[in-house]
Amino acid sequence: MDLELKTKPEYLESLQWRYATKKFDSSKKLSEDDLNELLESIRLSASSYGLQPYEVLVITDEDIREKLKAAAWNQSQVAEASHLIVFANYAKITEEHVDAYMENIAETRNVSRGDLQGLEDMIKSTTLSRPQEDLQVWGSKQTYIALGNLLSAAANMRIDTCPMEGFDNAKFDEILNLKEKNLQSSVIIPVGYRSEDDSYQDLEKVRKSKSDLFHFV
Repeated sequence: MDLELKTKPEYLESLQWRYATKKFDSSKKLSEDDLNELLESIRLSASSYGLQPYEVLVITDEDIREKLKAAAWNQSQVAEASHLIVFANYAKITEEHVDAYMENIAETRNVSRGDLQGLEDMIKSTTLSRPQEDLQVWGSKQTYIALGNLLSAAANMRIDTCPMEGFDNAKFDEILNLKEKNLQSSVIIPVGYRSEDDSYQDLEKVRKSKSDLFHFV
């Protein structure tokens, strides 16, 4: 019996294909399987200590997205894309976050908390001793690692994206009730499928040359 083999595009080809989509086709929606694969790429992303000091909101409600669009200076992608993903880091990182992470390690790897005492002490001493303002910046940086993973995964699946910092964080936090959840919005990314009318898809990708970008020491 002959089997049809599906081959995924080469990684660099996928990155070349990707661009920050300016106009989405609102009639095209991600399948549940594709959405779950994208979310899994976020879940599996690297983070400092593996702590993942953030949470991720997947917004589909049209009324909420219209409000968020207004808080993003009416950029159409927020409402037109299949889904809007909001990365939100913890506003305050506490000992309870580290404890929950230790419990997760113990359960996942079938070890005792006592076996993890050295790791726990190290993480708590190097994080919780820092000012919360520093931890907020650190947490926000961690969301960008996950964002990069999502961008690459989406490109490999030929799903379009547009990472965005152009939004009013305070208004997003208010609309999504993030303050009550000890969260603050960091970066957002509409995901879906490009419109045939989006002229940006035909533009040549502009990047630094290798000689300008890379330096070998």
